[in-house]
Parts: sequence; structure tokens; C-alpha cells
Amino acid sequence: MTPQEIQSSLEAIIYAADEPATLDQISKALGIEKPEARAALEQLTAAYQTDDRGIEVRKVAGGWKFYTKAQHHDVVRKFIKSLQPPLRLTMPALETLAVIAYKQPVTVPEINEIRGVHVGGVIKTLLEKRLITTAGRKEVIGRPILYRTSKQFMMRFGLSDLDELPSLKEFEALAQAALGSDEGIAEAQPEDSAAIAEEIIESEVVNVEVVAEAIASEAATVDDPSDDAASEAGTVPGNANDSIADASAEQEATSKTMPEDTDKSRAAAASAGSASHSPEPES
Repeated sequence: MTPQEIQSSLEAIIYAADEPATLDQISKALGIEKPEARAALEQLTAAYQTDDRGIEVRKVAGGWKFYTKAQHHDVVRKFIKSLQPPLRLTMPALETLAVIAYKQPVTVPEINEIRGVHVGGVIKTLLEKRLITTAGRKEVIGRPILYRTSKQFMMRFGLSDLDELPSLKEFEALAQAALGSDEGIAEAQPEDSAAIAEEIIESEVVNVEVVAEAIASEAATVDDPSDDAASEAGTVPGNANDSIADASAEQEATSKTMPEDTDKSRAAAASAGSASHSPEPES
């Protein structure tokens, strides 16, 4: 193959590939050695760096793929929105994806501990969107599944290596640039603790005085029922005890007299019966 044929074939391979084409795949497809394929890739990449090109060849996720240039992103974004909705992630999904990207490979319990919430549903969403993939199991009790970012993640964020992820210092610089300066914002003035304590003490004294006045007025207007209660407690129970004692004595006397009356009645009945059955005396 001539150098021109290699360039055109290489361009066609990268264009047709769904995922970034690796150096091994390209060399095998073109039937050339890897050093020659790498030189052809560098030449093709340089050819697309000119301003009259709207796309470029970029190395991402261990391979090469066509990407639109930054100056055309607004036009391309409008066009893509008209075709299909863009990939949208919720804030929990973005936070979980960030944890996986910076801590990979990582397990679900480790992510739960970092985020403080259960991320089982978020992990399922990220797997469905092919932004993460499994990376085996951790050699601990229970052997939980390990997760890492996928090639789709590298393609979506335009990364060729995980080392290109922004560091913490870069995040702080971006946050300061986004928030801007804090000029014009009044600082919170500390309150006088002595004045606050004095106000609290005065309010408590006033509350105590109000309660004391209310109790005194209620005691002056309402009569004390203790004497009547004491007199009733002394008389009513006494009368009740006397009545109970009289009733008991009467019941006891009745129980003692009833057998004697019963015996007398029985004797009278017996004598009357014998008189009625006795024979008449002879004349």
C-alpha cells in the first residue's frame, strides 16, 4: 500500500469504528507493522489540525476516534439536540460516578461509606448507560463486586487516560472562578454575648414576677375549703360507723332469737296435733 492509500484507509477505519480504534486493530486491518501504523496515525492527526477542518483525530481510551473541534461545539450541540436528547445524569449519579472515577476499582459498600447513602439504584443506572463496568471481585469476606469506569466514560468526557482527570486544586480553581470574588458581601457581625445574657436574665425575672402575681391573686379570690372538708371528714365517717354497728347488733340479736321462736312454734304444733288425735273419754 502506498502512503496515500494507508492514510485514506486509516481515515475510513477510524470513521467506521464505534469505539476508539486501537493501534493493534489498525495495524492488523492495514497489514502493516505497528511503528508504520503509528506514523500514519500521527500524520493523519496533524492533517486534521488545520483550521479548515471541523473535526480532529483524538486519542482517547487507548485508541483513536474522530471528534468535533471545540469552536464548532455550539453548532453541533444544537444539531444533536434536534436528533436525540443528550445524556443526562442526576446529581447522585454524578457524585457516584466521580467516586468511582477517582477511587476505582471500588465496591458498593465503599461508595456507600463515602457518600453516606445507599447507591444500589444509582449503580444500576450507570451500568445501563455503560459509563461503568465490573472489574472482578474484591478478595475480602463476601467478595463484593468491584466497579470501574468504562470506555464509554472515557469517550463521553474526552479523556485518553485517567491521569487527565482534574485534581483537587484544579477543582478549587474552577469553583473560585465560577463563584467569583466575595466583594460587597457584608461579614456577619458577632453578637455581644453579655448583652444577650442580660436580656435573658431580665426576661426570666419578669416571667417569675408575673407567675407570682397570678398565684397571689388566685389565692385571695378563692376561699379555702379545707375547714369544710375537715368537718365533713370528721362527721360523715363517724355516723356511717355508728349505723353499721347498730345494723350488726340488730342482725346478731335476730339470729339469736330466731331459733327459740322456731322451737316454741314446733312444740305448739305438735301438742295441737296430739290433742286432735286423742280418743274421747268413756262416759
